[in-house]
Amino acid sequence: MEYDIVHHPEKYRFEIKQDGLTAFVQYRLVGNNLDIIHTIVPAPLEGQGIAASLVKATFDAIENQLKPRATCSYAVAWLKRHQEYAK
Repeated sequence: MEYDIVHHPEKYRFEIKQDGLTAFVQYRLVGNNLDIIHTIVPAPLEGQGIAASLVKATFDAIENQLKPRATCSYAVAWLKRHQEYAK
C-alpha cells in the first residue's frame, strides 16, 4: 500500500496521517550518518506496513549522501532485511 508521507525537516521527522492518527519516524544527523531513533505507529494503524514505509522513505531521502544507521529497534531489524541499504 502507498501512503502520503510528509517530511518535516525542522522536526527531523517523516509522518503519515491516517484516520486522525499520526505515525512517524524521527531521525538525527550524526556526522555522515542518518540515524533513525524512533518509529512510532499508533496501535490502530499497526500491521498495515506503515512503519516499513516510513523507514524506507527516510532512508531513500538521504540519496547516498549519508550512511543509514538505526538506534530504533524496528529500524535496525528493517536494515537487516534490506541489505541494499548497507554501505
